[in-house]
Order: sequence, then structure tokens, then C-alpha cells
Amino acid sequence: MGLEGVRPDDLLPILAIILVVIVIAVSVNQLFWRSPSFRRWVAPLDDTTSTSLFTIREVFVTRQTVVTMMNTLPNGVAAITPLTSSASLDRLGDIFNSLLPSRAIPASEEYTYVSASNPEEPKALPSLGDSPSVELSIIVPAFDETARLKPMIESTLEHLRSLSPHRSFEIIIVDDGSKDDTSGLALKLAISHAKANAKDEIRVVRLRMNRGKGGAVKHGCMHSRGERILFVDADGATRFSDLEALWKKMDELEEKEEGGPCIVIGSRAHLVNSEAVVKRSKIRNFLMKGFHTTLRVLGVGYIGDTQCGFKLFNRPAAQQVFPPLHLPTWIFDVELLLLAQFLRIPVLEIPVHWHEVPGSKLNIAGASLSMLRDLILLRINYLLGRWSPRDFQVD
Repeated sequence: MGLEGVRPDDLLPILAIILVVIVIAVSVNQLFWRSPSFRRWVAPLDDTTSTSLFTIREVFVTRQTVVTMMNTLPNGVAAITPLTSSASLDRLGDIFNSLLPSRAIPASEEYTYVSASNPEEPKALPSLGDSPSVELSIIVPAFDETARLKPMIESTLEHLRSLSPHRSFEIIIVDDGSKDDTSGLALKLAISHAKANAKDEIRVVRLRMNRGKGGAVKHGCMHSRGERILFVDADGATRFSDLEALWKKMDELEEKEEGGPCIVIGSRAHLVNSEAVVKRSKIRNFLMKGFHTTLRVLGVGYIGDTQCGFKLFNRPAAQQVFPPLHLPTWIFDVELLLLAQFLRIPVLEIPVHWHEVPGSKLNIAGASLSMLRDLILLRINYLLGRWSPRDFQVD
């Protein structure tokens, strides 16, 4: 069902689910606070910035803490609670994770790339753990993007090649199991825009099966060579030259953090009352507000715009937040920001120019339901200790 086909009646189940999630979150919050050990464990952090009903530390609770916490609940509650052993947590986690979208098993060819220099002979991709060899890596997740990819790549190259002094770069286009010829078009663009004796290049990686935007972005970042890594949407909705504003803030932040991990993200929060947003359908704007309300409940309300597809990471930050990223769907940005908050990586939001580009493949009703599912699974898996910020240190 596309945006035009969404009727107010179609939103009633979504609204009901949102209300149920909020009620459950509040109820669980009140129930857990009856436990003395839980109250001691979630004592205020030194610099809590979230306005969530839960503290960020609670998201990353260990499974032993959950077992201890449940054992200290009132007898009547503990008697009906199956969370009293690690094995029980595993079984419960398996049930919840069965609701996740299917995850494709990576094929060996997905760890290779083609480019203008090797269009017929795929070469092995590098690792995020290697030393950087270019100044900037640009990750472009692409699914059925033959209509929008070319102008986006051309505007990106136009800006990068206009910079003085020159900034060495690579563009990694990750074809996320497209049904059209996205990878073929990407390779043609790589060949047609190649410069003789230039270090810069466009690399094309093809995933055999669709993983989701988060899976494609993670794959590209885990095999990038840049000192800094930017992921950007293939639709070109964000003006690429706004990278310079993010780059300048990253310079300032790295100096302040003495070269430590830093993240600077583009934000459309300043456009809430602008013509670009006002002209959007009332249903879409309503869902946007509902989404941000849910985020405040679940833990990242301190970020004005979690979903803008224009985020810049320095390599130390990328090495910490991308390996443990679990969600492969479009809501992966939320997990990235939760990981950054837990790891105490500073995140700055910078306003960017943005315009809506036709051709979005997002199903509004379906995306709303999957968003709620993924946010609930995100919190449950970290709460049960099934997921950890220390997971998957290698890809």
C-alpha cells in the first residue's frame, strides 16, 4: 500500500499498537522499580541526557542482572516469571528474535568488489580494522535505485572534485539485493567517472539477498578505507555540499576529544515547520510525530532527527558502533545512536538542506508496524543480555 492508499481507518491498528507499547513500557518501568536491586542498579548516570522512562544503562543490562532482579521481585510476581535462569532467557530471546526479518547468510562474493580498474575480476574488500588509506569513505546503500542513483553520484562527485585542497575519497555503492540493474548502473558510473592515475574510485559491492538498509550500510562501513566514513541515502535528498558543515564540526570535536571517537549527524529537525514538511501528507506527518514520541519512550529522545540519511563517523567511532550493530532494517540508526550513547561517544547534530525526492519504496503502514517491532526487539534483546555493545568485533 503506497502513501496515496493509506486511509485514516488503516491507522487504527497502528495507533492501538503504539498505545499498548507505551502502556507496557510504563507498567514494566513501575514494576521493575519495586525491586531494590533494580533501583540500585539504575542509579542516575553522571551525565544522563535522555528523557526516556528508562535510563540508557538499563538498555544494556546483563542477563545476570535480569535474573537477580527478577529473583528480588515480590513472591507473587516471581512465581509467575520464567526469567529465573540463563537458559530461560535464551529461550525467551529465541522467541523474540524469531520475529526479526530473515537474515541472509553472507556469501563469499559479498566480500568482494568491482570497480573501473577491475570490472571483470572482483577483488577482496578490506576491513574496518585496517589502517585508513583515503580521507573519506562514502557508503551508499542502494535497492532498486536505477532511477535515482545517477544524479546523486554525479552531484557527489561534482562537489568532491571542486574541493581545494583535494580530499581523497572512495564511494562504496552497496547493491542490497536489487531486482533491477542497480549494480550494473553503479559499475557503469564507476567506469565513466574514473580518473587516470587517481586514488579516488567508486567501488560496487553486490549483496545476493536483500538485507535491509541497516545491513547494507553496516556491510559497506565494515569494509571501508576512510579516516572518516559518511553514509548517505541514494536518493540525493540531502544536499551533499552540506558535508562541509559536518566536516568542520568533526574537526572541532576531534580536537576537543583529542582524536577520540566522534560522530556528527545531519538533521532535518529545523524543517519541522518548513514548507517541505508542511506540504507532506497529514498522515505522514502524524506518523512522524508518533515515531518521535515512541523514541522518547524507548531511549533516544535527546536526538532531534535520528533518521536523516547523512551521518559522519571518524574511524575510531565506526570501529566501535558498527561491529555490534544488530538491526538490519531502516530503523538501524536508532541502535547506532543508543550504542554511541552507551559507549559515551559524543554525537553532534548539524542542520542540513533536505528536499523530498519521489520514488521512495517505503510502505508507510508496513514500515510503522516493522518500526514498532524492531524498537521493541531492540530493547528486549539488550534487556535480556542477548545483545551487547561488545558483540561482533569482526565482520
